[in-house]
Amino acid sequence: MNISNTGDSLPNKPTNVLIVGVGGQGVIMVSKVLARLAQVHDLQVKQSEVHGMAKRGGSVFSHVRFGKEVWSPTIAQGEADVLVALEWAEGLRWLRFLNAERGTFIADTKMIVPPFSCLDRQFNAEAAYPEDSVAEVVNHIPATFALDATSSAQEMGNERVANTILLGVLATALDFPDSEWLRVLAEIVPPHTLEANELAFHCGKQWAKRARKGEALTHEVSRRPKTVTGLTTRHVSFQIIEQWCKGCDIWGKTCPGRCLVLNDQGVGELVNPDACTGCRVCEWLCPDFAIKIKIDTSVAPSGEIVA
Repeated sequence: MNISNTGDSLPNKPTNVLIVGVGGQGVIMVSKVLARLAQVHDLQVKQSEVHGMAKRGGSVFSHVRFGKEVWSPTIAQGEADVLVALEWAEGLRWLRFLNAERGTFIADTKMIVPPFSCLDRQFNAEAAYPEDSVAEVVNHIPATFALDATSSAQEMGNERVANTILLGVLATALDFPDSEWLRVLAEIVPPHTLEANELAFHCGKQWAKRARKGEALTHEVSRRPKTVTGLTTRHVSFQIIEQWCKGCDIWGKTCPGRCLVLNDQGVGELVNPDACTGCRVCEWLCPDFAIKIKIDTSVAPSGEIVA
């Protein structure tokens, strides 16, 4: 589906785009790019958002409506033309706002489990999370574009451009020229990240073009294995990207094992490795993706891999 947005071909009805995710993923950046792009075309724009959720795990959303004439800033249930989800569960939560017949669903299959879903802090504990698969969503929303944007961004060397990959996918659903997307992107992102963001935009756009031709596979949600018995060993490694850390200490104050502190340089440091259960709360709450947790795998007696 391509929605025409320019010139006399623009329908009288505004175009409705809903962007959702969790704090720290860049929901507001995506909405700002889209709103600015519409302004460049002298279209009326209304934007309504919930932001300020710097602690990752909090729901963030932004309604963007643009057209020749726009009155309300919010999108009614069932009226969104495009739903862009930077996190899978948030996409499912807002799916009822998408027009099921003509709507386009664009989603990162990344799972960010809210800390309150991890009541059991033991290693490999199960966390509550929606079980809906991408295949099940496609049955209801044929125009579904689900990809592991986070992993693609990691392969590029900067996980934080995952939102721009989705922006590239969004560009294939709207009729704005690529040159204008990139010009607006350059206005909004920090200058030192522009090259990475441009690369991410093109990555998302090319993937979507292949997907529309049936040449790119839709990615399924990566799910954590169920807890299995027989685990004998485990090792949790903690990494912090110091140049990304702002010393906010959000994770330090919420770490269940009190394993983390700010060191003399104002950077997070793991001071009690033995108390770390690998619950990943610090990784999920870091607003700047500065913390990386890696859990070594161990083989249970049954031969199943436990991660």
